[in-house]
Amino acid sequence: MSATVATPRPTVLIVGAGLGGVVLGALLERCNIPYMIFERASTVKPLGSAMSLAGQMIYLFRQLGIDEKFEEISKYSRFGDFRLENGTPLPTTDFIAMEEYGGCPSRIVSRPLLYDLLLSLVPRQKIHFNKRILNITEEDDKVKIQAADNTVYEGDILVGADGAYSAIRQRMYEKLKKEGNLPKSDQEDLPFNCTCLVGQTEPLDLEEFPELKNPKEPFVTTFSKDSPFTWTVFSTRQSTLCFMVLEHLSEKTSKTAQEQRFRNTDNSEWGPHAAQAMCDETRDFSISFGGGKKTLGDLYDKTPKERIVKVMLEEKVFKTWSHGRTVLLGDACHKVNPSAGVGAITAMHDAIALANLIYALPSNTSDDITKTFQEYHAERYPPAMEAYNNSLLMSKLLKGGVTGAIVRFMKNNMPNWLWRLAVKGLIMNRLQAGFLKPVEDKGTVPPNISPSTEKARALFNKRMGVVAV
Repeated sequence: MSATVATPRPTVLIVGAGLGGVVLGALLERCNIPYMIFERASTVKPLGSAMSLAGQMIYLFRQLGIDEKFEEISKYSRFGDFRLENGTPLPTTDFIAMEEYGGCPSRIVSRPLLYDLLLSLVPRQKIHFNKRILNITEEDDKVKIQAADNTVYEGDILVGADGAYSAIRQRMYEKLKKEGNLPKSDQEDLPFNCTCLVGQTEPLDLEEFPELKNPKEPFVTTFSKDSPFTWTVFSTRQSTLCFMVLEHLSEKTSKTAQEQRFRNTDNSEWGPHAAQAMCDETRDFSISFGGGKKTLGDLYDKTPKERIVKVMLEEKVFKTWSHGRTVLLGDACHKVNPSAGVGAITAMHDAIALANLIYALPSNTSDDITKTFQEYHAERYPPAMEAYNNSLLMSKLLKGGVTGAIVRFMKNNMPNWLWRLAVKGLIMNRLQAGFLKPVEDKGTVPPNISPSTEKARALFNKRMGVVAV
């Protein structure tokens, strides 16, 4: 059951059609709030590797009616296997505590397939492609955006869900900086000390890759002894293999520094040529799939070149998430290393909280919108910092050399009670949409209280004539 929204009905402009932007659109669709999504690219490309989802998202999927479809495209995951490059196995990680605490098992899903599933919840006519946003203005209690093709759109709320190098954040920060209200840390470049190659093969021959028949071997991480690389290979329900190859840099850098290097050396670090160069550099690295006789190169050769991409893994949580009628979501306000597998989940949680608060918005006045954005920041900033810190720890675990060895030793010798305590912290953020019929949470550990969900649910119950018990 969905809720009918009485006045006011703010018009929401969402810039960015990534996971966060699409989830926000899908939720606004369910509560009948008008919105439009603007995407800079000309089309959605099926890029990315795989990700693990559990209780953090499954209850929302049940509210949206896509939980069964999600299970159909995903693969049960309980264990994480680790090994050295020479094939020596390391202690297996058991995630059964996450299943117990969250009330449902972890599942590995191809990121492109998850994206397509969520995208199916948004009418295609509400997504506008080839819309590179150049300007933002606020006047007459409205916010307007102008695209590069000179089209102009007007709404009550502007959401920047356009990634780590968000154009919306840049425009918002330019205004704040002129006013002298932008914290110094928000003016600094996005740092990174790791690059990543990701992709997904076509469906593979089960005789050539017999491990794909094993439902209990979803992913294996390999540590290199003599090179700055770590690579993880995920098996999927579709008999494909997804890969994530991490290159650990010797020092932190930034996109600005890399661009300066490019100008000085005429040697670009990004684009198709860079991805191919990283493939060439790592193609002889061994993998445990294919009877232990295959390499990453075998996966590259079975992956369409347009599906392989090299990316920077920036790590930063911005302090300023909103100004006026503009608010940020996902990577635009917190970019975390994907090693811990929490970046996309955090972005989707942002979308749930923001949708809850927009649903409960008492009016479209600037004062009420400002207050709503403050509530959003107060709820979502602590989890974003938690995700950031977890990603830092996991990136150290995956790093080679002495640092990585020490962290792995500590993790492998961690008492079980301490490991379960760490897992408990990861699974307690289980948000639901307050304006949709609640579903039973079957976790043995209660989820963290979400003020936005409670606020939206109180209003939902009032509008539906539900008497609180």
